[in-house]
Amino acid sequence: MSRVFFLCKKSLYNVGFSLLLFYATLANASVRGSVLPDFAALFEQASPAVVNISTLATPKARPSIYGPGGEEIPEIFRRYFGIPLPDENPSGRSQPMSLGSGFIISSDGYILTNNHVIEGADQIIVRLSDRSERSAELIGADKRSDLALLKINNDRSLPVVKLGDSESVKSGQWVAAIGSPFNFEYSITKGIISALNRSLPSDSYVPFIQTDVPINPGNSGGPLFNMNGEVIGINSQIFTRSGGFMGLSFAIPVDHVMWAVDQLKEKGYVTRGWLGVAIQDVDRDLAESFGLEKPMGALISQVVPGGPADKARLHPGDIIVRFNERVISSSGVLPMSVGVIKPGEKARLEYIRNGKRKTVDVVVGELPDENSGAPEHRGDKTPSDKNPLGVQVAELDENYRSKLRLDEDVQGLVVIGVNRGAGRSIGLRQGDVITDLNNSSVTTVAEFKKVVAKLPRNRSISMRVIRGGNPGYITFRLQE
Repeated sequence: MSRVFFLCKKSLYNVGFSLLLFYATLANASVRGSVLPDFAALFEQASPAVVNISTLATPKARPSIYGPGGEEIPEIFRRYFGIPLPDENPSGRSQPMSLGSGFIISSDGYILTNNHVIEGADQIIVRLSDRSERSAELIGADKRSDLALLKINNDRSLPVVKLGDSESVKSGQWVAAIGSPFNFEYSITKGIISALNRSLPSDSYVPFIQTDVPINPGNSGGPLFNMNGEVIGINSQIFTRSGGFMGLSFAIPVDHVMWAVDQLKEKGYVTRGWLGVAIQDVDRDLAESFGLEKPMGALISQVVPGGPADKARLHPGDIIVRFNERVISSSGVLPMSVGVIKPGEKARLEYIRNGKRKTVDVVVGELPDENSGAPEHRGDKTPSDKNPLGVQVAELDENYRSKLRLDEDVQGLVVIGVNRGAGRSIGLRQGDVITDLNNSSVTTVAEFKKVVAKLPRNRSISMRVIRGGNPGYITFRLQE
């Protein structure tokens, strides 16, 4: 009897365990079904509108080489005497230059990709999903947002992507990329949105979408899809130390893209709004010094003379906390907000000065061309890459004294740029005034150069700096 009971008990135990395992399997399957979606339908629907882009560049004419008397040295003598020849291409044919991806946004042949994919190309070739190739015309490009608009001619209506709404995306959502990584065409990779509104040092006017979708060389210019098969961004950059994917990729939001596309179609380039200020983040210490409850806003460190902010009577030390309806939570948000405003339009700006909130209307200017740069100080200055401090300084004039609210008896040099070097590591910023360096006063660029050239290595060096009207000493060391 006891044995029968034992068997029954064991059978019941086995049945219970099996049922438990069965329900656990169902639960896991349900979880897998909700967390790991099927990307096959997305790929089948969206991939026909994704294209492969390659470029060709025609070799440039070989430059002549001249002797000390100004005479041209014939090629035969150059070869004989071992004078190095410029790179040459004996065939004279166009050479492959770059490879990337793109996608069709209209049935009549407009295609979007990255500017860096086609930059410098003499010929752009687009390969469609049916493997046919078309020569593309460059309609317009924008280097700042890394966008290029192409056009191909076709005798039939082309498949197009569906455009989504990048403003509605959230961190944690599933996304997928289709492109040609390492020239492996029509590869799909998946991941999630890691963060939104990322500002990168090289692209302060683009609110990047950060993802962990595997993106590699060749994916550039390809689309980033949500799970509805809608494009929410263009894959543009990766963070890497090896040249391959390391878990950080960045896409240009589609809303920002289409804002630029309208201008590229109309005039071939993009104009952006401009305030004419240099800004920086407000950290905890700065927030305390300005009487803020927490770090917030964009601190103005410099105002360009004659620029929109100057005309609106903004000053260094003002903290911009709102631009139109957008809260400026950090300095990176401001260029993105200003950039999309049409030059000449008014914008309402809210800022904090001396602990009090103020508002002012600013007539937004046009961001100067990258080649010309913003209006700058016309006096003597020193390049930041010519000294181990990595700072660019200019001599004080009445304009700078007014902007920085300096007394007439203050003598020194204003920092107008900070590059890599000791200056960045010790926290120097645009708008700082250096009055003494290594126990020597510096009032001219020539004096600054002489002192910097004699700075000792591996020994503490003092620097007196005025920031926001407050003087203080900081110390640093230069490594061998």
